[in-house]
Amino acid sequence: MRWIWIDKFTEFRSGQFARAIKNLTLAEEHLHDHFPGYPVMPASLIIEGLAQTGGILVGEASNFTEKVVLAKIPRAEFLGVACAGDQLTYEVTLTDLRAEGAVVDAKAFLAGELLCDAEIVFAHLDNTRANQIFGPKNFVFTQQLLGVLDLAKAQQRAKEQDAGAAAADGQAEGGPPASSPAS
Repeated sequence: MRWIWIDKFTEFRSGQFARAIKNLTLAEEHLHDHFPGYPVMPASLIIEGLAQTGGILVGEASNFTEKVVLAKIPRAEFLGVACAGDQLTYEVTLTDLRAEGAVVDAKAFLAGELLCDAEIVFAHLDNTRANQIFGPKNFVFTQQLLGVLDLAKAQQRAKEQDAGAAAADGQAEGGPPASSPAS
């Protein structure tokens, strides 16, 4: 991937959900051109950030063995604009996963308010044909990309949150605490 439109994952639940953030700064060249004097993040790049978030969620579901590519965007609605200095939060939910591809429900938020609501469809490239064209290397998911996005830490945070929620549910139901500190 030449450009990465995600700064890091903040939550990642394998095969289910991913949350990532993107900080918009004037250090990004595209903001100087779109629009001069009023730096607005292009809607197409917000969609690309959502697609990268969703594509990684889809790819991780098969341990990154598939080459996942954006197939189509059946629906995208924008409710405002994001400018330099803003932080976008991308939330993507995997709604359908099949051998031939996947569908995600994708939302971008700005300061907690919905900015974009979209549906994104991904395709898995046929490995036999893709290997003839691109070679066996997975050109989509590189270790550099996954390292930058801190995927492992986001997965760990999600596990800890799930464990904490389960312990809280047990206490709320009157059961014994999941673990008690030593006295």
